[in-house]
Parts: sequence; structure tokens; C-alpha cells
Amino acid sequence: MCAAALVVGVLAAPAQAAPDRADADPAPVARDLRGAGWALKDTGKDVRFRGLAVVNRSTAWVAGSKGTVLRTVDGGRSWRDVSPPGAVAEGLEFRDIEAFDARRAVALSIGEGEASRVLRTEDGGATWTETFRNPDPRAFYDCLTFFDARHGLAMSDPVDGKFRILATDDGGRNWRVLPNAGMPEALPGEAGFAASGQCLVGSGPRDVWLATGGGARARILHSADRGLTWRVAESTVPAGDPARGVFALAFRDRTRGLAVGGDYRTGQASPQAAAVSADGGRTWRQAATPPPAYRSGAAWFPYGAGTALAVGPTGTDVTTDGGRSWRSLEAGSFDTVDCAADAGCWAAGEKGRVARLERRR
Repeated sequence: MCAAALVVGVLAAPAQAAPDRADADPAPVARDLRGAGWALKDTGKDVRFRGLAVVNRSTAWVAGSKGTVLRTVDGGRSWRDVSPPGAVAEGLEFRDIEAFDARRAVALSIGEGEASRVLRTEDGGATWTETFRNPDPRAFYDCLTFFDARHGLAMSDPVDGKFRILATDDGGRNWRVLPNAGMPEALPGEAGFAASGQCLVGSGPRDVWLATGGGARARILHSADRGLTWRVAESTVPAGDPARGVFALAFRDRTRGLAVGGDYRTGQASPQAAAVSADGGRTWRQAATPPPAYRSGAAWFPYGAGTALAVGPTGTDVTTDGGRSWRSLEAGSFDTVDCAADAGCWAAGEKGRVARLERRR
């Protein structure tokens, strides 16, 4: 879904420096994130990064508008521009990227018909291979996710009344459209939001969740068999408008999940902009104290059982009770957030903004 259209041009990026061993060590960030904040890392770009894949505190990939893909292996001190030349020439809109390590990544560009593509690299972005180009003008791919280094899915807005699911079993080298017999009917106007790469998320080897908006109700679909069959649940996040719904999901495991969203239009109120599930997405309940405004990205912090982050254009919020209540961490615009197992948390957004979570000195 073309929610929140993107902007802006491209500047030069610095050459890649060698990794720093000290940067690979987890920062001494408290489990409740008190005393922590975002430390901006200069990317040398002025594009909007809605795709983010964190490998660890040192290594992260970002993908965004104008076909731009960057990679750092030294904690953001320097960035290598690894944009696919063809994507830059065509001005593709990358909205999601999934990385397996510092060398292997899969990126998704969005748009109607052939604008929706998947590209893969095995050499740190030195070269890219286009592995899927959408042949159906009715399809519009929004997000992708991987269960492991081989198995992954991508989702499209409804075609013939149902969300379309694309699958790979070889790390993104080849893709196939799954049968839709196990997919519930979509609501009129229902779609996904290509806002942060988090409208389709997995946990474990087979479970995956899909977030929707734009219809009369904001719904969350769950599959326990890698996208073959789905069940649907209503969230508490308001919808009823093309600009409203669930924009991002995050699951700590196959039972505990978060949903964030709201109304992405500037100045519009977004009450009840977060929900929480404790049963794998079968039911959702409203956050008692939600973020104060629209949020487009969410991620669990690995060192606190109930700690997670939510980001959006007006700021970052943190929960320490599993999503029941949120408090402001700091202001500043970000679209997406991701955390690795070593507590390396990164955020990315407009005007080339990329940051790493660090303890304030």
C-alpha cells in the first residue's frame, strides 16, 4: 500500500572502514532502557530509510528511496553505499531488507506491477541479483520476512479479494506464489502498510503474522504453517480510513506480540495506537497507556523480558511491561527499529537518519 509516500535525493557516502572489535561488545544499556537514547550515525544520505536489518551492534543494513542500500560493519562510524545500480537508475522504493549476516541480504522494492521486486546479494552488496519481479499489475508487495536463512515469505495487498503470499525455500534465490485457499477474504479497502518492513513478521521456524489497515477494522492474520493457512483476529487499533490501521508487528516468541499503528497523516490523532497479545495473536487487547501518536515500527529489546521500543515521526517510546503501558524515551523522527540478540538496537527514517541505541554519557 502506498501509505506515507516518500521523498528526497542522494548524496555521497564515505568509504567503508574496517570493523572495530570494541563495537561488537554489547553496550551497558539498562534492561528498562533508562539512561539510553539514540546516537545518530551520519550516513551521508538524504533519502528516507524504511528498511532496516540489524545483524549486531556493529553490522546493520538500511534500504530506502531512490534505490538506496547502505551497510555498516563498524557500528555506524562509516557506511558503504551498496545500492544496486539498476535500482538507483530506476529510482526503486526499497521498503524492507532482511540480512542473514554482513554479506547476505534480501531487499524488497514496492509498487504496482513490476515495481515490486526482490533483490539478493551474497557479497556484502558488491553485486545484486534480481530474483523476483512481480508480473501481475494487480499485486503490490509491502513486506517480507525470513524464518531462517532458507525459508521466507513476502506479502502483497489483496488480489482477487485475498492477500497474496510469495514464498522461498532457498534463501530468496527463487520465489513462488502460494495457493490462497487457506487465506481469509480481505475486507473492502483492506491492505498492508509498506511503512517499516514490519507488516509481515515471523517468529520461530513456522509462525508468521500479517498486519492490515485501510478497511473497516484493523486486523492481524496468523499462520502456523509458513503461510499456507491463516486465521484472522481483530486488533484494537482504530481503522475505518485508508490512513489508519496496524503498521507494525513484533513478536518476542510465538505467543507474545505487539502491534502499533494509528493514523499516519501529520496532525491527526492516533488514540489506542498500540495493542498486545499473549496468545499468539488469537486475541488482542488495547494498551492501557499507548504511545501518544502514530507509530510505524516496533522491536523487542532482548535483555528485558517485557521491554520493547516503538518509533514514529514524532518520537520513540519504550514499554517494560510487555506492551501494556508505554513511556516516551525521546523525540526525533524514525520510521523503523530493529534489535539483535546482542542488544544492538538501531532505528532509521527520513533525511538519512540512522541511529544506534546507546547509554548516555
